Amino acid sequence: MTDGPIKVLLADDDELFLESLQALIDRQPELRVVATASNGLEAIELADRVVPDAVVVDLHMPLLDGVSALARLRQDHPHVCLIVLTGDSDPALHRAAHDAGADAVLEKHEMARALVDRIARGREP
Repeated sequence: MTDGPIKVLLADDDELFLESLQALIDRQPELRVVATASNGLEAIELADRVVPDAVVVDLHMPLLDGVSALARLRQDHPHVCLIVLTGDSDPALHRAAHDAGADAVLEKHEMARALVDRIARGREP
């Protein structure tokens, strides 16, 4: 991670949830949302432009699903911290996200404190 606040990119197609998540993260002094995306393709394009330290991705998004976006983000940005935040509790989907390169998979109902703590820790060995 870099000096200064951890730069976070958020990707979720639920606009209200995205706004709430951004507000939560921006209240943390060690974190700063640098971009938001409403689909997987936009997340990849924004990551290339803003070079975030962490990306939080929903798994069910239009144009490009979260698992595919994760794989591409991991390939193009191998050192970024990739966090999945999903409302889907399917263990097979969670495994697919980990296989695609996610550092952690969190369910939306458990997310508030766990998400902030996990992003702050960054990529762990």
